Amino acid sequence: MPITDDQIIEIKPEPMRRSESTFLPEVFKGLGTTLKHLVTSIGGGKRQRTMQYPEERREDLPIEDGGMFKDNFRGVHRLNRDEDGRVKCVACFMCQTACPAHCIHIEGEESPWDDREKYPKKFDLDELRCIYCGMCEEACPVDAIELTPVYDLVGLTRQEMIFDKEKLLAVYDETVKDKPM
Repeated sequence: MPITDDQIIEIKPEPMRRSESTFLPEVFKGLGTTLKHLVTSIGGGKRQRTMQYPEERREDLPIEDGGMFKDNFRGVHRLNRDEDGRVKCVACFMCQTACPAHCIHIEGEESPWDDREKYPKKFDLDELRCIYCGMCEEACPVDAIELTPVYDLVGLTRQEMIFDKEKLLAVYDETVKDKPM
């Protein structure tokens, strides 16, 4: 269907005033903001914006009154264990499919246990590629993958930041007391 002349809307912007065309008011506004931040950081004003990490750690994380982290905080991933200590994942590939960053790679295998058909022989998650959107957590039908309150993740090489199944289960063992399942 072609576009007719009566469907075209022409928008004409207002011409700039003389003071706007010199851009000087905007430059002075920007300099004022810069000077305000400089005075605040030097003078120790009402709030310091720079933190000396790792000596100083963030303590203003989104925490509810009971001391538990809110559901909307997303940190490092973990693979949950079931009551018997086995990996909870059933290798359904839902998290891998839902991941917009394509950072999850799963290889399924026939399960040695009678209560499920498959389990992940290999489960890799690239933490550097992840955008921490929580889609994997939402897609999992058995709540096997979860984002934890751990935010200080450090690795010296790219390979250290690719978490395999054992590393993800180790994160579970370290953080099981911090966030309820």
